[in-house]
Amino acid sequence: MTGLTHAVLRRGAFGSEMTWNFGDILDVAGAVVPADRPALIHGDRIISWGELTRRSNNLAAQLRARGAQPDDKVAFYMRNCPEYPEALVACLKARLVHVNINFRYLDDELHYIIDNSDARFVVFGEEFAERVAKLRDRLPKVSRFIQVADGATPPAFAESYEELANAGTGEPLDLERSSDDLLLLYTGGTTGMPKGVMWRSGDLWDAMGRGANVLNQNARPESLEQHGENLRLGGEGVRQIPACPIMHGTGLFTAMGTLAGGGTLVTLTAANFDPHELWGAVERHRVQAIVIVGDAFAKPLLRALDERPGRYDLSSLVLVLSSGVMWSPEVKQGLLGHSKRLVLVDAFGSSEAIGFGTSVTTARGKSRSARFRIGENCKVFSEDGREIQPGSGEPGFVARSGPIPLGYYKDEEKTAQTFRTIDGVRYSIPGDWCRVEADGTLTLLGRGSVCINTGGEKVYPEEIEEALKTHPDVEDAVVVGVTDERWGQAVTGVVELRRGAELDEERLRQHVSGQLARFKVPKRIVALDSLGRAENGKADYARVRELALERLG
Repeated sequence: MTGLTHAVLRRGAFGSEMTWNFGDILDVAGAVVPADRPALIHGDRIISWGELTRRSNNLAAQLRARGAQPDDKVAFYMRNCPEYPEALVACLKARLVHVNINFRYLDDELHYIIDNSDARFVVFGEEFAERVAKLRDRLPKVSRFIQVADGATPPAFAESYEELANAGTGEPLDLERSSDDLLLLYTGGTTGMPKGVMWRSGDLWDAMGRGANVLNQNARPESLEQHGENLRLGGEGVRQIPACPIMHGTGLFTAMGTLAGGGTLVTLTAANFDPHELWGAVERHRVQAIVIVGDAFAKPLLRALDERPGRYDLSSLVLVLSSGVMWSPEVKQGLLGHSKRLVLVDAFGSSEAIGFGTSVTTARGKSRSARFRIGENCKVFSEDGREIQPGSGEPGFVARSGPIPLGYYKDEEKTAQTFRTIDGVRYSIPGDWCRVEADGTLTLLGRGSVCINTGGEKVYPEEIEEALKTHPDVEDAVVVGVTDERWGQAVTGVVELRRGAELDEERLRQHVSGQLARFKVPKRIVALDSLGRAENGKADYARVRELALERLG
């Protein structure tokens, strides 16, 4: 194979002794992908693949020159911008461990992640400099702070990211990498403090399909050499917009897959999600795929198209992928009304497991909400470890074997709860309840930690939320359990109404009763101006429950 650097070849990367490592994969991409192909686009700023390769190699070398050792943690504290994936690539090449920080976190939350992860380096956006400065004295394990800024001089305690990215020859690092190299993904979940999910590089690449996807139609490569050939023959690569934050699992994993596949990441410039900016970027940059998290993104996207029908050229767009939150069929059909060629994919997974199931909707066929085709190596078990039989109607926990995380960083108890061995096979069981239908498909019921026990019946919020959201007055909905003397927990709906609508509890209750069993119908429904979903589209059930109690008095 021609075009690969001597450093890649010296590592013996090909053949039976090769190991899957994202640093090696990205070195191959940097050697094979045309240097002038855009790698990162952010507004008017374009970083080519040649520049990404040079800058990430420089940054990797500069971090190691500042004492970074394999497995050292690097905390990322910034919004979507070119520097996020660029610094991630540098860490993967330098055998350093990425740590994601939710950019909405305040002082104590921020301190917890940096301290709990044992981060030695912190890369932060200029807008967060003051908050980072306040915490410096509480972070003795951090040896270096690096500021990402648009030409601004960093504070005295930090170095300039831009200077580090441009310091050096741009040559790849000559070092052995391993499939065991880690990536840390902190996930808040629904209860307790955030947990750091530990993914081995080789396992994550396998779980992601080794770069094969619905757009490129490549076979799963069996070697780095074959992956390089796939990149060479793969045309221009996929152009993708992560509409959700890269610091969350859905955005992170899809961004990694796009770059590993030699594609182009297009990030949005607005601090808050702007659907018109996204559609404008699709048209301007000929984007083929966008990544969202359920209706929190899909509804504004559809509304923007409805407001300006025919305004945007969507002819390049093929795929809209959603993961993490259920995506309403009505919204999918609305998007297909604007472009019949779209493939709309619901991916059922979590930070702890990729590939529980998929649901695909096209103009040729509809899918039911929360119904998924079960993924490879997936089963559904009862709480006592018994496999659930298809068509039995019995709910159980969905579980995935094969390439799964090692566990949670520095938390053996939570690791033992989520990563269990059943009949000699190790599974990831994050807590999602499902029902296995007679045809083998999965119906997602909800996360066990937010399950409501009402009158002895288990009720899963997601199915009630989906029913509420089909009412024309409801923009968004969350369902929680409120302590009740008679029922134990009373099913309580909390809705965000569409503009101009007024709350009519009884009408909404009747609407739900036409779709679900009576015991699932909310006993009460309250309205909030905003449900305050996070940037990744997920709801904070504990906070919503508190607000519901305030409204109910």
